Amino acid sequence: MKLQAYHKSIASMTSHLDVTIVYEAGKEAVVEQLMEAAYAEANRLINIISAWQEGTELYAVNQQAGIQAVKVCDELFYLIKRSLKISEWTKGLFDITFASIDKVWFFDKPMNALPTKEAVAASVRHIDYRFIELNEADKTIFIRNKGTKIELGAIGKGFIANKMKSRLQALGIHNGMVNAGGDLTAWGKSESGETWRISIADPEQKRDFIAWLPIQDSGIATSGSYERYALIEGKKYSHIIHPKTGMPVKGLLSVTVISPDIELCDALATALFLLGIEEGLAFINQFNDLQCFIVDEQQVYHYSDNLKQVYFNA
Repeated sequence: MKLQAYHKSIASMTSHLDVTIVYEAGKEAVVEQLMEAAYAEANRLINIISAWQEGTELYAVNQQAGIQAVKVCDELFYLIKRSLKISEWTKGLFDITFASIDKVWFFDKPMNALPTKEAVAASVRHIDYRFIELNEADKTIFIRNKGTKIELGAIGKGFIANKMKSRLQALGIHNGMVNAGGDLTAWGKSESGETWRISIADPEQKRDFIAWLPIQDSGIATSGSYERYALIEGKKYSHIIHPKTGMPVKGLLSVTVISPDIELCDALATALFLLGIEEGLAFINQFNDLQCFIVDEQQVYHYSDNLKQVYFNA
């Protein structure tokens, strides 16, 4: 039986949601139904976990911040519960209340001067995952602080990718890939029977890519500071803001994390950005099933202990 890779991409979650299915050649109608099932699962979840779409459960949780607890479905409850565990694990460097930051930095319009130290310090006052209270018995979520809100972008895309993968696997798809706005999970093998190979972009965009990493039954996510930044008096300020200081992070261009769990990848990529090279590598090297690749501002590559450097261009 000849296999074929079928691809579909739609605009979603302020980015793109791409699905690849390896299936028997010439079965376009069957594959289209499979694609529709996967995208229907994504839409169902977006209508639960979106922070900005009126009518979702998470939107209601944010609206009731400082007022009362909100009962939610099991999926949202456990996603937030897991997020809080990752926040504890990373000592607050990953924080789903980051959306509470005051706008003092702008990356989609010109900035002529730095914000004041007072404004920067005040901008993070509502960010603290410990403001979130979970009631396991009632499945309710309460944000104690009125100015705090939850946004799940750094873990929600991976969550959706995982759920789409599970849906397709339940429908009999043994080989495929889901890319939710850069949070990518792949299972099985490509149409040629080989392990999936995922490209890593060059942060300086001098080449199309700097590596092809083999990915099988795993996920990968890259966090980069090179695409969005404020340019003030000739100096670049990254869009990646430290949740405790309110200042843009310095020193790194990109962090790529590979893990069997795509939900972890994006969350940890952001946390590693804040930890920096030495602490970030030390953190990842504690775990056999986590890998990372870091590019610093001098275009020097840094690898976790269990990541083969042979895949990268020197």
